[in-house]
Amino acid sequence: KHGQTARLYTEEDPVVILTSDSLKQTLFNSSTAWLVQFYSSWCGHCIQYSPTWKALAGDVKDWSQAIRIGVLDCAHEKNFDICKEFSIHFYPTFRAPVQEYQAINASGTWDGIHRKPVHAKSNHGCYSYVKAHVTTPDIGKTYRGADRELQTVRQLMVNFLQNHTRQDWPASCPPLEPARTEDILSLMGQKSEHYTAVIIEDGDSYVGREVMLDLMPYQGVVVKRALNSEKLLMEKLGITTVPAAYLFHPNGTHAVMEVQKRLRFFYSSFLKLLPGVHRKQSTSVQQPAEAANKSHGSNEVWKEFDKSKVYMVDLESGLHYLLRVELAAHKTLEGEELKTFKEFVTVVAKLFPGRQSVVKLLETLLEWLVSLPLEKIPYNAILDLANNNMRISGLYLSERVQWVGCQGSSVALRGYPCSLWTLFHVLTVQAASRPDALANTALEDDPLAVLQTMRRYIGTFFGCRECGKHFEAMAQESMSQVKSLDEAVLWLWRRHNQVNARLAGAMSEDPMFPKTQWPTPDLCPTCHEEHDGLHVWNEDMVLAFLKQHYGAANISPKYTSDSHPEPGPPAPNKAVAATPSNIHIKGLKPSVESVPKHQKQTDLNGAGDGGSGVQKDLRPGVSFLGLGFSSVDMSLCVVLYAFSSVFLMLMFFFFRVRSKRWKIKNHRPFV
Repeated sequence: KHGQTARLYTEEDPVVILTSDSLKQTLFNSSTAWLVQFYSSWCGHCIQYSPTWKALAGDVKDWSQAIRIGVLDCAHEKNFDICKEFSIHFYPTFRAPVQEYQAINASGTWDGIHRKPVHAKSNHGCYSYVKAHVTTPDIGKTYRGADRELQTVRQLMVNFLQNHTRQDWPASCPPLEPARTEDILSLMGQKSEHYTAVIIEDGDSYVGREVMLDLMPYQGVVVKRALNSEKLLMEKLGITTVPAAYLFHPNGTHAVMEVQKRLRFFYSSFLKLLPGVHRKQSTSVQQPAEAANKSHGSNEVWKEFDKSKVYMVDLESGLHYLLRVELAAHKTLEGEELKTFKEFVTVVAKLFPGRQSVVKLLETLLEWLVSLPLEKIPYNAILDLANNNMRISGLYLSERVQWVGCQGSSVALRGYPCSLWTLFHVLTVQAASRPDALANTALEDDPLAVLQTMRRYIGTFFGCRECGKHFEAMAQESMSQVKSLDEAVLWLWRRHNQVNARLAGAMSEDPMFPKTQWPTPDLCPTCHEEHDGLHVWNEDMVLAFLKQHYGAANISPKYTSDSHPEPGPPAPNKAVAATPSNIHIKGLKPSVESVPKHQKQTDLNGAGDGGSGVQKDLRPGVSFLGLGFSSVDMSLCVVLYAFSSVFLMLMFFFFRVRSKRWKIKNHRPFV
């Protein structure tokens, strides 16, 4: 990747960056078709058009097994010869091989099938369409396409795919022709191993074919299309208006598919979220049924959950893992690490809408950190407080790892990363809903308080280094543009969706929970709109949804334990290792402030037990906040305290008696 290309397109974009060295070997004899834009990095229109081209590539990302989108920078000296060979004179240029160009701009008929011809509207764009399995270069003839009209370009891509013959048809591309009425009616009452969805539309519609291409990377569902000219089919299925969709279930039942809006995105999202429908994985990745059963040898019990809820048990399990496992990799906190941890505890203690026992523990931890005079502290001191080894009543954070909304099909999937995302979404919403919560913390006037805390925590403590680098790159790119608490809520949502788009189809994706753009239409239909055939977000509705979804009232206490151990004498041989005894802590006492009134809440995450992952040093006695005091030391303190009290009382009575004797001896009665 060279410097000039980086101005417009990077490896993070959903396009393939081509060069003179890679273009021919990539395009020719490829198993997929290609659409290539030749551009110049100094061309003003190319710069303005690049966001549109990226949006198109992202919109058809799931079509990559049939047709892919590439870019080549003709302003780079290395690419001069290949651009000359393709006769590129203007930018951006979209080129079609001769036979494809003639087919597209002819009468609209390919292989006897009628298509609606598409006419050029401007000279701003020229594309190169390259068929699958082409073995010889064909520089073709320039096609001038419509400027910025992504729907037109996308429809041209569909037309181009259909112009393939059986011999050069992309192997993974489904047949795009309308299904026969008898083939569809034969599905009624028949059991199958997958769903079958039928999109019924008119002859000029592209919805059916686009949904078929959208579902290519998924298994568990087959999509077909039919035309509304098939009157018998319309009558049998009870369809009166188009476009419409009809769904045949694996168990033999069938019904009209109900979606909020009759748009491509709504149909595709509905089908991707059906039970048992998931992204195709390589053979090295477990299938969901196998993963759910094996779960790496653990006896996890699947917990039913409502995806419209957030679950308190997920948030608490995330805090447990963070404090007792992830932080344990740092034996001592000092410098920037200690500063980052203090800021994190400050934000969480002030904003976490949790149960009283957890909030009180966080507040006590914050009070201790604020009053701590040292420049470094051992991790074991933090662990002592997280485990409430000082036995303060009302402080408790469960050591059980339970994922509900964040549970995965195997223990290696989702879990802690999901809970961390959820935690910070909750915190950004709490900051926006309770702007005074951070008063007197030096963070109250900063709309970036939660985001910067998340940024520093991930960069300092989060175990996945690559994840941290990606998040830091996103933060450097746009976090400084956030000017309000509401913008902070939306920024985190956009970046989360950006990560989902990047990781969709990766090995880390859970096949039972494919990484999609969220919220899905079934959760928030008003969040989704379509402009000129392209899906767009209604961000005002998204913000309202996020505030409701991650609000305190939507956090469920389901699966949380109502009971926790009462403070008492430590059990023998259960103590954590003592830390250096030269640490002196001032003003340690449990916080008596009331907890925010966010106790009646609902759940959306976490299930499954697991150990804390922290090994404890078995030695007699108990460490007290890392001060090195054993139970013997504490007993001696009690004895000395009692002895001192008795001694002081004896001295008091001794001097009192002497004082009375002195008064009697020196008494002078008056006559």
